[in-house]
Amino acid sequence: MSTQPDLPTNARAGWLPRRLLVTRSSLAFEHGRAIAERAAALGVEVVALAGDRLATGLPDDPRAAYASAKATLAVVVAPPSKRRLQPIAPSADWRVDLAEGCPAHCSYCYLAGSLKGPPITRVYANLEEILDGIPAYLGQGTITSRSRDRAHEGTTFEASCYTDPLALEPLTASLSTAIAWFGRLQAPAQLRFTTKFADVRPLLSLDHQRRTRMRASINPRMFARFEGGTAPVARRLAALREMASAGYPIGLTIAPIIAAQGWRDAYGDLLADAAAMLGDIADDLTIELITHRFNTGSKAVLESWYPGSALDMTAANRTTKRTKFGTEKQVYDAPTMRALRDFFEERIAALLPAARILYFT
Repeated sequence: MSTQPDLPTNARAGWLPRRLLVTRSSLAFEHGRAIAERAAALGVEVVALAGDRLATGLPDDPRAAYASAKATLAVVVAPPSKRRLQPIAPSADWRVDLAEGCPAHCSYCYLAGSLKGPPITRVYANLEEILDGIPAYLGQGTITSRSRDRAHEGTTFEASCYTDPLALEPLTASLSTAIAWFGRLQAPAQLRFTTKFADVRPLLSLDHQRRTRMRASINPRMFARFEGGTAPVARRLAALREMASAGYPIGLTIAPIIAAQGWRDAYGDLLADAAAMLGDIADDLTIELITHRFNTGSKAVLESWYPGSALDMTAANRTTKRTKFGTEKQVYDAPTMRALRDFFEERIAALLPAARILYFT
């Protein structure tokens, strides 16, 4: 029998916004109305807007505006442009967005600089339209649909590119709806989501037909200060165990991997904790390895959101990489990347030998 780490007592900490903004168009959809009703029942201030523009009423002070935006959830309608799915290599064939934005306070957030305006999280009321558009993409894509090693996953759809859907689940039920929809789908396909939250109770009894993979995004204890407002890592691992027990395929997203002093010991302990929690139960465990990176825009935004953060975004051990869109990002240099990759491949093989490493980036 494996030895599991002790779990914190605040296991079921969830997130509720201070206020919910509901656009006029979103009330035309049953899902939008249900979110507003659920929020009101939970004591959240619900503000019905006269139109579809988010008149936020945020404070003038940037720090206060950030805090207010992070405490706000908006129900909006995804336009056709948002419903045209985009490739999302190397994770999945396609990105399917149930929402945009995240309530967590991660000082390395990769959404910083990517999303325009104040960081208000937006959830889509027209979820049925979003799901109805998915069949047109089945059998297409370049990541799993055409991969020898991952073809058994079918066409894959990533739901956590621009959000953490589990964080929003108490109010939205969007993730549960999507999981049930994929469970009914008569085609080789898989919904994927990764999360820093842990309350999976609404998902355990769903008829998922093993067509949804949950991954927990994890990092060592020494970096917990960079992940404000999230569930403790031990709870995320325990949630994965619950999901595996309910028949879901599961995975680990180790991200962002930070090559700070002492990283070998820190990530070694993290992998040992994961092995202790999951080693005896996960018959289909994947691991995704994503190193820390940033660009000029995201660095400026993050430094305004989290002044004084100890997160290293200097030029040390960094090199500039150009994306296919012509933009730049700062990634670790070749020797650092080689050391990280060698370490994780060796340690995962020793501690979680049945796991599949999907990619290192």
